[in-house]
Amino acid sequence: MFKGLGGLGDMSKMMKAAQEMQGKMAQIQEDLETITVTGESGAGLVKATATAKGELTGLDIDPSIFVASEKEVVEDLILAAIKDAQSRATERAQAEMKKITEELGLPAGMNLPF
Repeated sequence: MFKGLGGLGDMSKMMKAAQEMQGKMAQIQEDLETITVTGESGAGLVKATATAKGELTGLDIDPSIFVASEKEVVEDLILAAIKDAQSRATERAQAEMKKITEELGLPAGMNLPF
């Protein structure tokens, strides 16, 4: 008699799942702003800290590398540390997104956000 109601029930489940995913995505976006990663170069002489979203938040430079004749080396070390921090931020963000897709039972290769 109410044959079509089964489809409405499935639609309701899909809507609930979509809302749950939206909530988790909002939470992960917030988390990525507070999770920090540290990149380094020169065996730790230069360290760059960034959020998992890739925003640079700090630099720590060992004073021993401040020699005028080594200016280009210092600049290279700073750039390398920043690039390492950005790379680590990307990896961390991808790992956090992978956790969400696994929790939601989505296919492993599915990239979020859509």
